Amino acid sequence: MLFFGTMSSIEQTIATGWAAIEAAPIGRLLQRLQQRAGGEWHLVGGVVRDLALGRPTKDIDLVVRGLPLDAVRAALEHAGRVDLVGKHFGVLKFVPDGIDLDEAIDVALPRTEHSMHSTGGYKDFAVQSDPSLPIEDDLRRRDFTVNAMAWEPATRRLIDPFGGRDDLAAQRIRSVGRPLERFAEDYSRLLRALRLACQLGFEIEPATWTAIQQTIGHLNDTAPVPGEVDEFIVPRETIGKELARMFWLAPARALDLFDGSGAAAALMPELLAMKGCPQPPNYHSEGDVWVHTRLALSHLESEAFQREFPGERPTAELVFALLLHDVAKPVALRTPERDGTDRIRFDGHDRIGASMAHAIAVRLKLSSFPTESPLHIDADRLAWLVGHHLLMMSGPVDQMKNSTMERYFFSSDHPSRSLLQLLWADSSATIHERGEADMTAFRQLTARITQLEQLTAERHRLPPPLLDGHTIMRLLKLEPGPKIGAWLTAVREAQLAGTVTTAEEAEAFLRAQAATPPAEAARPPRRRQ
Repeated sequence: MLFFGTMSSIEQTIATGWAAIEAAPIGRLLQRLQQRAGGEWHLVGGVVRDLALGRPTKDIDLVVRGLPLDAVRAALEHAGRVDLVGKHFGVLKFVPDGIDLDEAIDVALPRTEHSMHSTGGYKDFAVQSDPSLPIEDDLRRRDFTVNAMAWEPATRRLIDPFGGRDDLAAQRIRSVGRPLERFAEDYSRLLRALRLACQLGFEIEPATWTAIQQTIGHLNDTAPVPGEVDEFIVPRETIGKELARMFWLAPARALDLFDGSGAAAALMPELLAMKGCPQPPNYHSEGDVWVHTRLALSHLESEAFQREFPGERPTAELVFALLLHDVAKPVALRTPERDGTDRIRFDGHDRIGASMAHAIAVRLKLSSFPTESPLHIDADRLAWLVGHHLLMMSGPVDQMKNSTMERYFFSSDHPSRSLLQLLWADSSATIHERGEADMTAFRQLTARITQLEQLTAERHRLPPPLLDGHTIMRLLKLEPGPKIGAWLTAVREAQLAGTVTTAEEAEAFLRAQAATPPAEAARPPRRRQ
Protein backbone atom coordinates (compact mmCIF):
# COMPACT_ATOMS: atom_id res chain seq x y z
CA MET A 1 0.00 0.00 0.00
CA LEU A 2 1.25 3.49 -0.86
CA PHE A 3 1.26 6.11 1.86
CA PHE A 4 1.02 9.60 0.45
CA GLY A 5 1.12 11.62 3.68
CA THR A 6 0.64 15.32 2.93
CA MET A 7 1.16 14.99 -0.82
CA SER A 8 -0.72 17.31 -3.14
CA SER A 9 -3.26 15.77 -5.50
CA ILE A 10 -0.79 16.07 -8.37
CA GLU A 11 1.91 14.32 -6.37
CA GLN A 12 -0.55 11.58 -5.50
CA THR A 13 -1.43 11.17 -9.17
CA ILE A 14 2.26 10.91 -10.08
CA ALA A 15 2.88 8.42 -7.27
CA THR A 16 -0.04 6.27 -8.39
CA GLY A 17 1.12 6.32 -12.01
CA TRP A 18 4.69 5.55 -11.06
CA ALA A 19 3.55 2.67 -8.83
CA ALA A 20 1.97 1.09 -11.91
CA ILE A 21 5.25 1.49 -13.82
CA GLU A 22 7.21 0.05 -10.88
CA ALA A 23 5.04 -3.07 -10.99
CA ALA A 24 5.91 -3.55 -14.68
CA PRO A 25 9.19 -5.13 -15.89
CA ILE A 26 10.77 -1.78 -16.76
CA GLY A 27 9.98 -0.33 -13.34
CA ARG A 28 11.39 -3.35 -11.51
CA LEU A 29 14.52 -3.15 -13.64
CA LEU A 30 15.08 0.54 -12.85
CA GLN A 31 14.70 -0.17 -9.13
CA ARG A 32 17.37 -2.88 -9.33
CA LEU A 33 19.69 -0.59 -11.28
CA GLN A 34 19.41 2.18 -8.71
CA GLN A 35 20.00 -0.22 -5.85
CA ARG A 36 23.08 -1.60 -7.59
CA ALA A 37 24.57 1.72 -8.68
CA GLY A 38 23.50 4.09 -5.90
CA GLY A 39 23.08 7.81 -6.53
CA GLU A 40 19.90 9.83 -6.90
CA TRP A 41 17.67 8.81 -9.82
CA HIS A 42 15.03 11.23 -11.05
CA LEU A 43 12.30 11.02 -13.65
CA VAL A 44 12.29 14.26 -15.62
CA GLY A 45 10.43 16.06 -18.40
CA GLY A 46 7.46 14.69 -20.28
CA VAL A 47 7.09 11.50 -18.26
CA VAL A 48 6.51 13.51 -15.07
CA ARG A 49 4.06 15.78 -16.84
CA ASP A 50 2.11 12.85 -18.26
CA LEU A 51 2.04 11.02 -14.93
CA ALA A 52 0.76 14.19 -13.25
CA LEU A 53 -2.05 14.38 -15.79
CA GLY A 54 -2.91 10.71 -15.41
CA ARG A 55 -2.01 10.11 -19.05
CA PRO A 56 -0.29 7.02 -20.42
CA THR A 57 3.38 7.64 -21.06
CA LYS A 58 5.79 5.89 -23.41
CA ASP A 59 9.01 7.84 -22.94
CA ILE A 60 11.08 7.54 -19.77
CA ASP A 61 13.84 10.09 -19.26
CA LEU A 62 16.10 9.91 -16.21
CA VAL A 63 18.65 12.19 -14.61
CA VAL A 64 21.11 10.52 -12.22
CA ARG A 65 22.94 12.63 -9.63
CA GLY A 66 25.92 11.71 -7.51
CA LEU A 67 27.51 9.20 -9.88
CA PRO A 68 30.15 9.65 -12.58
CA LEU A 69 29.07 8.82 -16.10
CA ASP A 70 31.21 5.69 -16.27
CA ALA A 71 29.52 4.26 -13.17
CA VAL A 72 26.06 4.89 -14.59
CA ARG A 73 27.07 3.33 -17.87
CA ALA A 74 28.54 0.26 -16.19
CA ALA A 75 25.32 -0.33 -14.24
CA LEU A 76 23.19 -0.04 -17.38
CA GLU A 77 25.41 -2.35 -19.44
CA HIS A 78 24.54 -5.22 -17.08
CA ALA A 79 20.94 -4.96 -18.27
CA GLY A 80 21.03 -3.97 -21.93
CA ARG A 81 22.63 -2.00 -24.73
CA VAL A 82 24.02 1.44 -23.96
CA ASP A 83 25.01 4.11 -26.48
CA LEU A 84 26.84 7.28 -25.50
CA VAL A 85 25.34 10.35 -27.17
CA GLY A 86 28.14 12.67 -26.06
CA LYS A 87 30.67 12.57 -23.27
CA HIS A 88 30.27 16.27 -22.52
CA PHE A 89 26.49 15.94 -22.78
CA GLY A 90 26.50 13.13 -20.26
CA VAL A 91 23.61 11.39 -22.06
CA LEU A 92 23.22 7.64 -22.49
CA LYS A 93 20.67 5.83 -24.66
CA PHE A 94 19.62 2.66 -22.86
CA VAL A 95 17.75 -0.24 -24.48
CA PRO A 96 17.06 -2.92 -21.84
CA ASP A 97 17.27 -6.60 -22.74
CA GLY A 98 13.98 -8.47 -23.01
CA ILE A 99 11.73 -5.43 -22.57
CA ASP A 100 9.85 -4.02 -25.56
CA LEU A 101 9.96 -0.21 -25.57
CA ASP A 102 8.97 2.24 -28.31
CA GLU A 103 12.13 4.28 -27.78
CA ALA A 104 15.40 4.03 -25.89
CA ILE A 105 15.48 5.44 -22.36
CA ASP A 106 17.51 8.62 -22.01
CA VAL A 107 19.71 8.46 -18.91
CA ALA A 108 21.68 11.63 -18.27
CA LEU A 109 23.76 13.41 -15.68
CA PRO A 110 22.54 16.82 -14.55
CA ARG A 111 23.70 19.39 -17.05
CA THR A 112 23.63 23.04 -17.89
CA GLU A 113 23.26 24.64 -21.31
CA HIS A 114 24.46 28.05 -22.41
CA SER A 115 23.77 29.59 -25.80
CA MET A 116 27.12 30.40 -27.41
CA HIS A 117 26.03 32.67 -30.27
CA SER A 118 22.39 33.56 -29.49
CA THR A 119 21.38 32.42 -32.99
CA GLY A 120 18.46 30.31 -31.80
CA GLY A 121 19.96 27.12 -33.23
CA TYR A 122 19.84 23.97 -31.14
CA LYS A 123 23.46 23.21 -32.13
CA ASP A 124 24.74 26.50 -30.70
CA PHE A 125 24.75 25.38 -27.08
CA ALA A 126 27.67 24.81 -24.74
CA VAL A 127 26.55 21.78 -22.73
CA GLN A 128 28.30 20.72 -19.55
CA SER A 129 27.32 17.75 -17.42
CA ASP A 130 28.22 17.52 -13.74
CA PRO A 131 27.04 14.73 -11.41
CA SER A 132 27.20 17.11 -8.44
CA LEU A 133 24.85 19.71 -9.92
CA PRO A 134 21.56 20.18 -8.04
CA ILE A 135 18.63 18.75 -9.98
CA GLU A 136 17.09 22.25 -9.94
CA ASP A 137 19.94 23.51 -12.13
CA ASP A 138 19.21 20.81 -14.69
CA LEU A 139 15.52 21.74 -14.72
CA ARG A 140 16.34 25.43 -15.20
CA ARG A 141 17.59 24.80 -18.77
CA ARG A 142 14.29 23.26 -19.92
CA ASP A 143 11.70 24.90 -22.17
CA PHE A 144 8.32 25.03 -20.40
CA THR A 145 7.35 24.76 -16.77
CA VAL A 146 5.21 21.66 -17.32
CA ASN A 147 8.36 19.96 -18.64
CA ALA A 148 10.62 21.31 -15.88
CA MET A 149 9.61 19.02 -13.03
CA ALA A 150 11.39 15.98 -11.60
CA TRP A 151 10.13 13.02 -9.59
CA GLU A 152 12.42 11.09 -7.26
CA PRO A 153 10.91 7.60 -6.97
CA ALA A 154 12.98 6.62 -3.94
CA THR A 155 11.57 9.43 -1.80
CA ARG A 156 8.23 9.98 -3.62
CA ARG A 157 9.23 13.64 -3.96
CA LEU A 158 8.16 16.08 -6.67
CA ILE A 159 10.75 18.75 -7.46
CA ASP A 160 9.07 21.74 -9.07
CA PRO A 161 11.14 24.93 -8.85
CA PHE A 162 9.25 26.83 -11.59
CA GLY A 163 5.58 26.26 -10.84
CA GLY A 164 4.88 23.44 -13.28
CA ARG A 165 2.22 21.86 -11.09
CA ASP A 166 0.30 25.16 -10.92
CA ASP A 167 0.46 25.47 -14.69
CA LEU A 168 -0.78 21.90 -15.08
CA ALA A 169 -3.70 22.69 -12.81
CA ALA A 170 -4.42 25.88 -14.79
CA GLN A 171 -3.92 24.06 -18.12
CA ARG A 172 -1.42 26.56 -19.49
CA ILE A 173 1.87 26.47 -21.36
CA ARG A 174 4.41 28.89 -19.85
CA SER A 175 8.10 29.23 -20.58
CA VAL A 176 10.73 28.69 -17.93
CA GLY A 177 12.13 32.13 -17.17
CA ARG A 178 11.82 35.01 -19.63
CA PRO A 179 10.05 33.83 -22.81
CA LEU A 180 12.05 35.91 -25.29
CA GLU A 181 15.33 34.70 -23.83
CA ARG A 182 14.19 31.10 -23.75
CA PHE A 183 13.04 31.13 -27.39
CA ALA A 184 16.18 32.95 -28.52
CA GLU A 185 18.20 30.02 -27.18
CA ASP A 186 16.40 27.57 -29.46
CA TYR A 187 13.76 28.73 -31.95
CA SER A 188 12.45 25.20 -32.41
CA ARG A 189 10.74 25.78 -29.04
CA LEU A 190 8.31 28.10 -30.82
CA LEU A 191 6.65 25.22 -32.65
CA ARG A 192 7.05 22.96 -29.65
CA ALA A 193 4.83 25.34 -27.68
CA LEU A 194 2.12 25.12 -30.34
CA ARG A 195 2.41 21.34 -30.48
CA LEU A 196 2.18 21.02 -26.69
CA ALA A 197 -0.93 23.19 -26.68
CA CYS A 198 -2.49 20.81 -29.21
CA GLN A 199 -1.24 17.72 -27.43
CA LEU A 200 -2.47 18.72 -23.97
CA GLY A 201 -5.42 20.93 -24.89
CA PHE A 202 -3.82 23.78 -22.91
CA GLU A 203 -3.77 27.52 -23.52
CA ILE A 204 -0.50 29.38 -24.00
CA GLU A 205 -0.14 32.04 -21.31
CA PRO A 206 -0.09 35.67 -22.60
CA ALA A 207 3.60 36.53 -22.14
CA THR A 208 4.71 33.29 -23.78
CA TRP A 209 2.19 33.76 -26.61
CA THR A 210 3.35 37.34 -27.26
CA ALA A 211 6.96 36.19 -27.37
CA ILE A 212 6.03 33.48 -29.90
CA GLN A 213 4.34 36.05 -32.14
CA GLN A 214 7.33 38.38 -31.88
CA THR A 215 9.94 35.76 -32.73
CA ILE A 216 8.15 33.32 -35.03
CA GLY A 217 9.84 34.72 -38.14
CA HIS A 218 13.18 33.40 -36.85
CA LEU A 219 12.09 29.92 -37.90
CA ASN A 220 13.42 30.92 -41.31
CA ASP A 221 16.78 32.24 -40.10
CA THR A 222 19.82 30.79 -41.81
CA ALA A 223 23.50 30.55 -40.98
CA PRO A 224 26.39 30.45 -43.45
CA VAL A 225 28.21 27.17 -43.97
CA PRO A 226 31.71 27.57 -45.44
CA GLY A 227 31.77 26.35 -49.01
CA GLU A 228 28.10 25.31 -48.94
CA VAL A 229 24.62 26.77 -49.19
CA ASP A 230 23.43 28.52 -46.04
CA GLU A 231 21.53 26.15 -43.76
CA PHE A 232 18.42 26.81 -41.71
CA ILE A 233 19.13 27.35 -38.03
CA VAL A 234 16.02 25.33 -37.21
CA PRO A 235 16.29 22.19 -39.37
CA ARG A 236 13.37 21.66 -41.72
CA GLU A 237 13.17 18.07 -40.43
CA THR A 238 12.42 19.43 -36.96
CA ILE A 239 9.77 21.74 -38.38
CA GLY A 240 8.23 18.92 -40.41
CA LYS A 241 7.95 16.70 -37.35
CA GLU A 242 6.39 19.37 -35.15
CA LEU A 243 3.86 20.33 -37.83
CA ALA A 244 2.91 16.71 -38.46
CA ARG A 245 2.45 16.15 -34.74
CA MET A 246 0.36 19.23 -33.99
CA PHE A 247 -2.00 18.89 -36.95
CA TRP A 248 -2.43 15.16 -36.32
CA LEU A 249 -3.18 15.73 -32.63
CA ALA A 250 -5.76 18.49 -33.06
CA PRO A 251 -6.36 19.53 -36.69
CA ALA A 252 -8.64 22.55 -36.25
CA ARG A 253 -6.90 23.85 -33.12
CA ALA A 254 -3.55 23.47 -34.87
CA LEU A 255 -4.76 25.64 -37.75
CA ASP A 256 -5.88 28.34 -35.31
CA LEU A 257 -2.52 28.35 -33.49
CA PHE A 258 -0.57 28.07 -36.73
CA ASP A 259 -2.33 31.15 -38.04
CA GLY A 260 -2.57 33.21 -34.84
CA SER A 261 1.09 32.74 -33.96
CA GLY A 262 2.27 33.88 -37.39
CA ALA A 263 3.77 30.46 -38.13
CA ALA A 264 1.51 30.04 -41.18
CA ALA A 265 2.79 33.30 -42.65
CA ALA A 266 6.37 32.24 -41.96
CA LEU A 267 6.19 28.63 -43.12
CA MET A 268 3.13 28.12 -45.32
CA PRO A 269 2.04 31.53 -46.66
CA GLU A 270 0.07 29.85 -49.45
CA LEU A 271 -2.65 29.13 -46.88
CA LEU A 272 -3.35 32.78 -46.09
CA ALA A 273 -4.76 33.49 -49.56
CA MET A 274 -7.69 31.22 -48.65
CA LYS A 275 -8.91 33.91 -46.25
CA GLY A 276 -11.51 36.02 -48.01
CA CYS A 277 -11.44 33.85 -51.12
CA PRO A 278 -15.14 33.71 -52.11
CA GLN A 279 -17.08 30.57 -52.96
CA PRO A 280 -20.45 30.06 -54.70
CA PRO A 281 -22.95 30.69 -51.86
CA ASN A 282 -25.42 28.13 -53.19
CA TYR A 283 -22.81 25.39 -52.65
CA HIS A 284 -20.72 26.93 -49.86
CA SER A 285 -22.93 28.90 -47.53
CA GLU A 286 -20.44 28.15 -44.71
CA GLY A 287 -18.14 30.92 -45.92
CA ASP A 288 -14.85 31.49 -47.69
CA VAL A 289 -12.21 28.87 -48.46
CA TRP A 290 -10.47 29.31 -45.09
CA VAL A 291 -13.72 28.80 -43.17
CA HIS A 292 -14.55 25.75 -45.28
CA THR A 293 -11.09 24.25 -44.70
CA ARG A 294 -11.22 24.76 -40.94
CA LEU A 295 -14.69 23.24 -40.80
CA ALA A 296 -13.49 20.23 -42.77
CA LEU A 297 -10.55 19.76 -40.38
CA SER A 298 -12.86 19.92 -37.37
CA HIS A 299 -14.91 17.05 -38.80
CA LEU A 300 -11.89 14.75 -38.50
CA GLU A 301 -12.19 15.05 -34.70
CA SER A 302 -15.96 14.60 -34.58
CA GLU A 303 -18.22 11.83 -33.36
CA ALA A 304 -19.62 11.76 -36.89
CA PHE A 305 -16.21 10.67 -38.20
CA GLN A 306 -16.14 7.81 -35.71
CA ARG A 307 -19.64 6.74 -36.72
CA GLU A 308 -18.62 6.77 -40.37
CA PHE A 309 -15.22 5.11 -39.82
CA PRO A 310 -15.47 3.14 -36.54
CA GLY A 311 -12.17 2.58 -34.78
CA GLU A 312 -10.16 4.49 -37.40
CA ARG A 313 -8.04 7.57 -36.87
CA PRO A 314 -6.98 9.98 -39.60
CA THR A 315 -3.33 9.90 -40.55
CA ALA A 316 -1.24 13.07 -40.64
CA GLU A 317 -1.16 12.60 -44.42
CA LEU A 318 -4.94 12.83 -44.57
CA VAL A 319 -4.99 15.87 -42.28
CA PHE A 320 -2.56 17.73 -44.53
CA ALA A 321 -4.44 16.65 -47.65
CA LEU A 322 -7.56 18.21 -46.17
CA LEU A 323 -5.64 21.29 -45.06
CA LEU A 324 -4.34 21.77 -48.62
CA HIS A 325 -7.18 20.36 -50.73
CA ASP A 326 -8.38 23.85 -51.71
CA VAL A 327 -5.08 25.70 -51.38
CA ALA A 328 -5.13 26.48 -55.12
CA LYS A 329 -8.62 27.98 -55.18
CA PRO A 330 -7.27 31.53 -54.77
CA VAL A 331 -4.87 30.87 -57.65
CA ALA A 332 -7.58 29.43 -59.92
CA LEU A 333 -10.34 31.87 -58.90
CA ARG A 334 -12.41 33.34 -61.72
CA THR A 335 -15.46 35.50 -61.04
CA PRO A 336 -18.30 36.93 -63.13
CA GLU A 337 -17.32 40.49 -62.18
CA ARG A 338 -13.64 40.15 -63.00
CA ASP A 339 -13.51 37.43 -65.65
CA GLY A 340 -17.01 37.34 -67.12
CA THR A 341 -17.67 33.75 -66.05
CA ASP A 342 -21.18 32.47 -65.45
CA ARG A 343 -20.40 31.99 -61.74
CA ILE A 344 -17.45 31.77 -59.35
CA ARG A 345 -15.15 29.08 -60.74
CA PHE A 346 -11.93 27.36 -59.70
CA ASP A 347 -11.11 25.43 -62.87
CA GLY A 348 -8.09 23.16 -62.39
CA HIS A 349 -7.61 23.89 -58.71
CA ASP A 350 -7.31 20.18 -57.95
CA ARG A 351 -4.43 19.77 -60.38
CA ILE A 352 -2.72 23.02 -59.35
CA GLY A 353 -3.29 22.22 -55.69
CA ALA A 354 -1.64 18.83 -56.06
CA SER A 355 1.51 20.53 -57.34
CA MET A 356 1.42 23.12 -54.57
CA ALA A 357 0.90 20.47 -51.87
CA HIS A 358 3.83 18.46 -53.19
CA ALA A 359 6.09 21.52 -53.11
CA ILE A 360 5.04 22.39 -49.55
CA ALA A 361 5.66 18.84 -48.32
CA VAL A 362 9.14 18.80 -49.85
CA ARG A 363 10.00 22.30 -48.64
CA LEU A 364 9.01 21.62 -45.02
CA LYS A 365 10.30 18.02 -44.88
CA LEU A 366 6.89 16.68 -43.88
CA SER A 367 8.10 13.12 -44.54
CA SER A 368 10.51 13.18 -41.59
CA PHE A 369 8.76 10.44 -39.62
CA PRO A 370 9.34 6.76 -40.55
CA THR A 371 7.12 5.44 -43.33
CA GLU A 372 5.29 3.07 -41.00
CA SER A 373 4.29 5.91 -38.67
CA PRO A 374 0.81 7.51 -38.89
CA LEU A 375 2.72 10.80 -38.79
CA HIS A 376 4.61 10.14 -42.03
CA ILE A 377 3.54 12.37 -44.92
CA ASP A 378 4.65 11.27 -48.36
CA ALA A 379 4.76 14.15 -50.85
CA ASP A 380 3.57 12.02 -53.80
CA ARG A 381 0.69 10.46 -51.87
CA LEU A 382 -0.29 13.86 -50.50
CA ALA A 383 -0.38 15.30 -54.01
CA TRP A 384 -2.45 12.32 -55.21
CA LEU A 385 -5.05 12.94 -52.50
CA VAL A 386 -5.30 16.65 -53.25
CA GLY A 387 -5.41 15.98 -56.97
CA HIS A 388 -8.38 13.60 -56.63
CA HIS A 389 -10.55 15.40 -54.09
CA LEU A 390 -13.03 16.29 -56.87
CA LEU A 391 -13.53 12.65 -57.84
CA MET A 392 -17.23 12.66 -57.02
CA MET A 393 -17.69 15.63 -59.38
CA SER A 394 -16.20 13.73 -62.31
CA GLY A 395 -19.59 12.35 -63.24
CA PRO A 396 -22.50 10.38 -61.74
CA VAL A 397 -21.09 8.15 -59.00
CA ASP A 398 -23.63 5.43 -59.69
CA GLN A 399 -22.33 5.21 -63.28
CA MET A 400 -18.64 5.00 -62.35
CA LYS A 401 -17.01 1.84 -63.71
CA ASN A 402 -16.19 -0.90 -61.24
CA SER A 403 -12.60 -0.92 -62.43
CA THR A 404 -12.44 2.83 -61.72
CA MET A 405 -13.80 2.21 -58.23
CA GLU A 406 -11.13 -0.40 -57.77
CA ARG A 407 -8.38 1.93 -58.92
CA TYR A 408 -9.34 4.65 -56.44
CA PHE A 409 -10.65 2.76 -53.41
CA PHE A 410 -9.07 -0.69 -53.40
CA SER A 411 -5.54 -0.01 -54.59
CA SER A 412 -2.43 -0.63 -52.51
CA ASP A 413 -0.62 1.82 -54.77
CA HIS A 414 -2.53 4.80 -53.37
CA PRO A 415 -3.91 5.93 -49.98
CA SER A 416 -7.39 4.74 -50.92
CA ARG A 417 -8.86 4.78 -47.42
CA SER A 418 -7.60 8.31 -46.84
CA LEU A 419 -9.21 9.41 -50.10
CA LEU A 420 -12.59 8.15 -48.91
CA GLN A 421 -12.16 9.95 -45.59
CA LEU A 422 -11.08 13.11 -47.41
CA LEU A 423 -14.18 13.02 -49.60
CA TRP A 424 -16.37 12.55 -46.52
CA ALA A 425 -14.83 15.48 -44.61
CA ASP A 426 -14.90 17.77 -47.65
CA SER A 427 -18.53 16.91 -48.38
CA SER A 428 -19.51 17.32 -44.72
CA ALA A 429 -18.01 20.83 -44.70
CA THR A 430 -19.73 21.90 -47.94
CA ILE A 431 -22.91 23.51 -46.63
CA HIS A 432 -25.47 24.17 -49.36
CA GLU A 433 -27.76 27.18 -49.33
CA ARG A 434 -30.47 25.17 -47.62
CA GLY A 435 -28.20 24.95 -44.55
CA GLU A 436 -26.91 21.40 -44.64
CA ALA A 437 -24.36 19.27 -46.44
CA ASP A 438 -25.51 17.20 -49.39
CA MET A 439 -24.07 13.73 -48.80
CA THR A 440 -25.98 12.07 -51.66
CA ALA A 441 -22.95 11.44 -53.87
CA PHE A 442 -20.89 10.19 -50.94
CA ARG A 443 -23.65 7.76 -49.93
CA GLN A 444 -23.80 6.47 -53.50
CA LEU A 445 -20.03 6.02 -53.38
CA THR A 446 -20.03 4.04 -50.13
CA ALA A 447 -22.91 1.91 -51.43
CA ARG A 448 -20.82 1.03 -54.48
CA ILE A 449 -17.84 0.22 -52.27
CA THR A 450 -19.96 -1.99 -50.00
CA GLN A 451 -21.37 -3.79 -53.03
CA LEU A 452 -17.87 -4.52 -54.33
CA GLU A 453 -16.64 -5.63 -50.92
CA GLN A 454 -19.26 -8.38 -50.95
CA LEU A 455 -17.17 -10.13 -53.62
CA THR A 456 -14.67 -11.11 -50.94
CA ALA A 457 -14.65 -11.80 -47.23
CA GLU A 458 -11.64 -9.55 -46.69
CA ARG A 459 -12.60 -5.98 -45.76
CA HIS A 460 -11.28 -3.19 -48.01
CA ARG A 461 -10.02 -5.80 -50.47
CA LEU A 462 -11.27 -7.21 -53.78
CA PRO A 463 -10.68 -10.69 -55.22
CA PRO A 464 -7.58 -10.98 -57.39
CA PRO A 465 -8.01 -10.70 -61.18
CA LEU A 466 -9.03 -13.92 -62.94
CA LEU A 467 -6.70 -13.41 -65.91
CA ASP A 468 -3.37 -11.70 -66.48
CA GLY A 469 -1.87 -10.08 -69.56
CA HIS A 470 0.13 -13.15 -70.59
CA THR A 471 -3.00 -15.29 -70.61
CA ILE A 472 -4.86 -12.76 -72.75
CA MET A 473 -1.99 -12.59 -75.24
CA ARG A 474 -1.95 -16.38 -75.46
CA LEU A 475 -5.72 -16.77 -75.87
CA LEU A 476 -6.12 -13.98 -78.43
CA LYS A 477 -2.70 -14.44 -80.06
CA LEU A 478 -1.81 -10.79 -79.51
CA GLU A 479 1.52 -9.01 -79.19
CA PRO A 480 2.20 -6.71 -76.20
CA GLY A 481 0.50 -3.34 -76.59
CA PRO A 482 -2.34 -1.06 -75.43
CA LYS A 483 -5.01 -3.58 -76.47
CA ILE A 484 -3.91 -5.93 -73.70
CA GLY A 485 -4.70 -3.31 -71.08
CA ALA A 486 -8.11 -2.67 -72.63
CA TRP A 487 -8.94 -6.40 -72.56
CA LEU A 488 -7.72 -6.67 -68.96
CA THR A 489 -10.07 -3.82 -68.01
CA ALA A 490 -13.00 -5.44 -69.83
CA VAL A 491 -12.50 -8.80 -68.10
CA ARG A 492 -11.97 -7.14 -64.71
CA GLU A 493 -15.12 -5.06 -65.18
CA ALA A 494 -17.10 -8.24 -65.89
CA GLN A 495 -15.59 -9.93 -62.84
CA LEU A 496 -16.42 -7.03 -60.51
CA ALA A 497 -19.95 -6.91 -61.93
CA GLY A 498 -20.36 -10.61 -61.10
CA THR A 499 -20.77 -11.63 -64.74
CA VAL A 500 -17.79 -13.98 -64.53
CA THR A 501 -16.56 -15.66 -61.36
CA THR A 502 -13.94 -18.22 -62.46
CA ALA A 503 -10.95 -18.24 -64.79
CA GLU A 504 -12.81 -20.56 -67.15
CA GLU A 505 -15.77 -18.17 -67.34
CA ALA A 506 -13.38 -15.28 -67.88
CA GLU A 507 -11.72 -17.06 -70.81
CA ALA A 508 -15.10 -17.84 -72.34
CA PHE A 509 -16.14 -14.22 -71.91
CA LEU A 510 -12.93 -13.09 -73.57
CA ARG A 511 -13.37 -15.35 -76.59
CA ALA A 512 -17.01 -14.28 -76.98
CA GLN A 513 -16.05 -10.63 -76.95
CA ALA A 514 -13.01 -10.99 -79.20
CA ALA A 515 -15.03 -10.27 -82.34
CA THR A 516 -15.89 -6.84 -80.91
CA PRO A 517 -12.73 -5.51 -79.23
CA PRO A 518 -13.30 -3.14 -76.36
CA ALA A 519 -12.34 0.51 -76.59
CA GLU A 520 -8.91 1.53 -75.50
CA ALA A 521 -8.45 2.00 -71.76
CA ALA A 522 -10.97 4.60 -70.65
CA ARG A 523 -9.78 8.07 -69.96
CA PRO A 524 -11.02 9.78 -66.78
CA PRO A 525 -14.31 11.61 -67.47
CA ARG A 526 -14.24 15.36 -67.82
CA ARG A 527 -14.57 17.16 -64.55
CA ARG A 528 -17.22 19.66 -63.62
CA GLN A 529 -16.01 22.44 -61.35
